[in-house]
Amino acid sequence: MPSHALIEWAAAKGRDLPWRHTRDPWAILVSEVMLQQTQVARVVPVWRAFLDCFPTPTACAAAPQADVVVAWHGMGYNRRAVNLHRCAVAIADDHGGAVPDDLDALLALPGIGPYTARAVLAFAFERRVGVLDVNAMRVHARLCGRAVDQRAADAATPEAAPWAWNQAILDLGATVCTKRSPRCGECPLMGECAWRGTGPDPAGGGARQSRFEGSDRQGRGRLVDALRAGAVSARPSDLAVTMGWPGDPERSLRVAMSVVTDGLAKWADDSETICLR
Repeated sequence: MPSHALIEWAAAKGRDLPWRHTRDPWAILVSEVMLQQTQVARVVPVWRAFLDCFPTPTACAAAPQADVVVAWHGMGYNRRAVNLHRCAVAIADDHGGAVPDDLDALLALPGIGPYTARAVLAFAFERRVGVLDVNAMRVHARLCGRAVDQRAADAATPEAAPWAWNQAILDLGATVCTKRSPRCGECPLMGECAWRGTGPDPAGGGARQSRFEGSDRQGRGRLVDALRAGAVSARPSDLAVTMGWPGDPERSLRVAMSVVTDGLAKWADDSETICLR
């Protein structure tokens, strides 16, 4: 793949994101965890505020988990906050407070998967690894005319500019080579693309995200938002009101129990209230 044309395009058209102005591994790890299933515009202010509160893994590890969940407000998928706190504890305990620069060590951290581990390596340590999120996989597949795996993405990453290349691929997928209505005429790689917007899309249709409105996720989110302000009554009828299902206390109790099981919250000693862990 011609890296020069893509990197030049990104320098002129790429997104100016705050975490691209740092190589601090902790700040980048936090941004990548936050960006999972969350729009960039929502992440930017929370990322800045979060790092003001927890500028290092050690600071995050020393804080109560409840404080981390409170700082996560507005992001959704609150289990990510719990995993990030656990990750910070592991970094503080096992790595002297420094985010490791080794793939296996990163993958061993709680809540860190293959994408996030490689993103940290590429964007904090500028290692030659391919960063494959949904957008990047789509770009690679269309360029090659077939689905690609991690090995192919690694091989396509230029040795001289892995940071810039990966950022450019992500930007291209997010803004030009989109899932629906790609703007092929604006693509700097149009001449090299095997697909060029014609015929079956080698990137495939992709899985559609389940509906949020009325889902268990929505009820969980409402409960955690309430818990950020303080303890909540654990009576099923009260939980039903808190979670937006006043006619379904049985469902409310079941979902509240999942919040406790996932480590986000705990039952108070009297079992009459729930609070953040």
